[in-house]
Amino acid sequence: MIEFKNVSKVYESGNKQVKAVDNINLHVEKGQICVFLGPSGCGKTTLLRMVNRLIPISGGSIHVDGKDINTMNPIELRRSIGYVIQQVGLFPNMTIEENISVVPNMLGWDRVKTKKRYSELMEMVGLNPDEYRKRYPWELSGGQQQRIGVARALAADPPVMLMDEPFGALDPMIREHIQNEFLRIQQNVKKTILFVSHDIDEAIRLGDTIAIFKSGQLMQHGTPDEILSNPQNEFVRDFVGSDRALKRLTLFSVRDLIGRIEHFKKGIGVRKEFHNFIVQVNTDLRTALSVILSSPTSDVWVVDEKERPIGLLSLSDFEIFTGIHPAELKSIVN
Repeated sequence: MIEFKNVSKVYESGNKQVKAVDNINLHVEKGQICVFLGPSGCGKTTLLRMVNRLIPISGGSIHVDGKDINTMNPIELRRSIGYVIQQVGLFPNMTIEENISVVPNMLGWDRVKTKKRYSELMEMVGLNPDEYRKRYPWELSGGQQQRIGVARALAADPPVMLMDEPFGALDPMIREHIQNEFLRIQQNVKKTILFVSHDIDEAIRLGDTIAIFKSGQLMQHGTPDEILSNPQNEFVRDFVGSDRALKRLTLFSVRDLIGRIEHFKKGIGVRKEFHNFIVQVNTDLRTALSVILSSPTSDVWVVDEKERPIGLLSLSDFEIFTGIHPAELKSIVN
């Protein structure tokens, strides 16, 4: 869907040439979220903005749905790609409905179709269409403005979205909530998304794949599990952190672990003394590990979605995923 072929960006600095993006080759599949990750100045935002030609390409080519973007009209290209930035960029003199309707109006949509699209999008991002229709951006919280920014980017139903640290300015609790909403929306719309972040936890949470950059070069591209379980070089290992085994646990559920345990201790009931140490089968493994470490017996009862007991999960079972001895795992968490 999006393909980068030997893409470079060179800036002139006095008598020197500085490569902000250095010969990038990368393919992003249709309907996937690829998170561009790396420290400040690594070239991730530059590469993102080259996709909608806000920054011109110095070398190589970028293809979107098989089309070379340099052969396309830049205005039409930008109208066909949703764009969300950290500062949201809503027009302060326009109402929320007018903000969301900007691109549909540019494309010549009729009034009925535009209004219907506004209502659909507001409901999709969890905001009441009538309540916010005549309000202005300055009347909204940061989290609400970010939702409107996402809705506006989706207005003309673009196949591709570019998102440049869209949730970076939000406080942690609101950020997590917006991330959950974003994933819920993506399950329905299945856009191809390039998402810039500097936060490894956000990348793991949101990305189908992660591309890690350093000094304009692509260090590694793979699924979150591939990045965490098999970092390809020292830079990637250091960037994802020494606790990558624990981070990896967020990618899997208790159900996944049970499926790998050859002799899972099945049970027919929850003993009374364990009633405070229970996890649901869909709980992520990092959360389950925290509950186990709080248990005086280092195990918990697993229940299904209807709270029916399945069996007993022990700390020792986690070695299957982490490859770390339980005693060592306990010390790492603490």
